[in-house]
Amino acid sequence: MGAATPEQVDAPAASPAPGVARAGEVRRPGLVLAVACAAQFICVLDTSIVNVALPPMQESLGLSATGLQWVVSSYTLTFAGFLLLGGRVGDLWGRRRAFLAGLAIFSVASLAGGLAQEGWQLVAARFVQGVGGAVLVPTTLSLVTTGFPDPRAKARALGLLTAAAAAGGGLGGVIGGVLTGLLSWRWVLFVNVPLGALLVVAAAGALAGRPPGHTRGRLDLPGSVSVTAGTALLVAAVILGEERGWLSGPALACLGGAVAALAAFVVVERRVPQPVVPLSVLRVRPVSVANGLAALTGGVLPAMMFFLVLYLQQVRDLDPLTAGLALAPSAVGIALGAQLAPRLLDPLGPRGVFLLGTLLSAAALVWLSAIDVEGSYPRDVLVPLVLAMTGFGIAGLPLTVTATSGLGSDRAGLASGLLTTAKQVGSAVGLAALVALATARTASAGDPGEAALTGGFAAGLLGGTVLLLAACLLGLALPGRRRGRHQPG
Repeated sequence: MGAATPEQVDAPAASPAPGVARAGEVRRPGLVLAVACAAQFICVLDTSIVNVALPPMQESLGLSATGLQWVVSSYTLTFAGFLLLGGRVGDLWGRRRAFLAGLAIFSVASLAGGLAQEGWQLVAARFVQGVGGAVLVPTTLSLVTTGFPDPRAKARALGLLTAAAAAGGGLGGVIGGVLTGLLSWRWVLFVNVPLGALLVVAAAGALAGRPPGHTRGRLDLPGSVSVTAGTALLVAAVILGEERGWLSGPALACLGGAVAALAAFVVVERRVPQPVVPLSVLRVRPVSVANGLAALTGGVLPAMMFFLVLYLQQVRDLDPLTAGLALAPSAVGIALGAQLAPRLLDPLGPRGVFLLGTLLSAAALVWLSAIDVEGSYPRDVLVPLVLAMTGFGIAGLPLTVTATSGLGSDRAGLASGLLTTAKQVGSAVGLAALVALATARTASAGDPGEAALTGGFAAGLLGGTVLLLAACLLGLALPGRRRGRHQPG
């Protein structure tokens, strides 16, 4: 497959007759978009919502320090590991079936985690939650990319979906703090159950089954197993490296296993007739660039929120509820970015929109890095936080549009799975790297006091700025403005 040209990206398609779903997938586009955004939000939210609730979880269930780490990591591990498989399942077996199955797994696992009486039960539930999320997230993205044939409508829909994912990544600590402070730690899991039930009802009425003439196809089992194992082992290596040391035996063993599994995956994909990830997809330049950028920047937003949550609690002595409320205005930035990005896509193109959003976030992170022990919340946290989130909201849409364009509706789940996998692996690696940088900076101060902690957080934020500026250089390879009916030649 050759590289997709800018003119091929989101090319207009014939509209279906009124009341008829295009390709048999969507009955009510507005309802589908609402369902997709809600599902995307809660799945990404669960990568970080438990962070603030960890101390009461430890007290309630008697978790060790290692067990506490795995409450967070177990979800990330299976979520990232199964994304490609989850996206391909939707392509082969129908997105309605995949969506409902993923939602059921996610909701039941959330209920089990909230009811856990032992630490291992909570960790096991989080593992299963990740599998459900890995089916849901790429399926929601492919539903939107195939359900809105008009380029302008698709851009608006993808902008909202991207904003929902960014909000989930950024608001985990906020919502976790509010639920833990007002109710208990169990509600960071229980909250998914009523939401899941509502989404099941809405999705059952909004999504159609496989369209007429759809070929079910065969699942590439060897390729699926190898890529899932490779991705999961890579994330496990990052988790264990951060926990036990990067040169520890378990971390190196997982890294070696990841390399072996991914090498086996490449060999398998060259030989099977229906590969789970056709290697030709990775040679489509816009797709590979967008996925590379998603991986490079994926850890910056969660790291920013991680540092700010710790700053507000450990340096400014706020309780979890107050700290969560202090970061809640970040949702305003995401909403603003989601509104601006689709409007900017035509005049600026994916390249221009990505550079604008990324530079705005980079400038805001430099501002945030000026935090100090006695700083002003409105000046030093609130304003730059909203600006950073606005930038992230703007920069996400062009990556989604580029990564999911030019591959055809039969590979929409694959494209969605690739992009989300890149984000999640990038998030795990980037967050670990920035936290390690902050920890090293704090340790170098000698005095583990508030000033040393603040200096470490500032160093981590500046490290995130460096990643964003590097992304700007790579972002020059994104497609520019399209020539066509929406723009002057």
